Amino acid sequence: MIRLSARSIAGCSAIFAATLAIAALGQTAAQPPLAEISLNAGLYLIRAEVANSDSTRETGLMFRKSMPANHGMLFVFDRDGVECMWMKNTVMPLSVAFIDDTGVIRNIEEMAPRTETSHCSQGPVRYGLEMNRGWFASKKIGPGTRLQGLDKAPPGG
Repeated sequence: MIRLSARSIAGCSAIFAATLAIAALGQTAAQPPLAEISLNAGLYLIRAEVANSDSTRETGLMFRKSMPANHGMLFVFDRDGVECMWMKNTVMPLSVAFIDDTGVIRNIEEMAPRTETSHCSQGPVRYGLEMNRGWFASKKIGPGTRLQGLDKAPPGG
């Protein structure tokens, strides 16, 4: 039998509460800004943070309240495949362009905040580029447009 004093129990309770608080922060905080690359879509320059690991792709733009104009997040996948995105814990509306390994946009999907609806590529892709909702349409960028600069993206991991 182990006997704990009131002070030991209080200390354990404080450690447990702190652990829970840290865990809760990890689930509700946006990840820090990631490395960025520059992409071109026709005349438009895009500054894109790169999410190229399981953890950065899983978190994506969750919990961020806004994103500057002409900024986005480039998701780099390990290999070509049909990829899907959702908006769980993402508070701003986004558009996602699914891009093949040659840099050509295959399809663009509009995504509502805080939903778990899957938005999938129409065929194998290597990248997903999330921008503020309506960005692609406002620039008249659509399927068939080729992006430049993807060769500078680090590989998926």
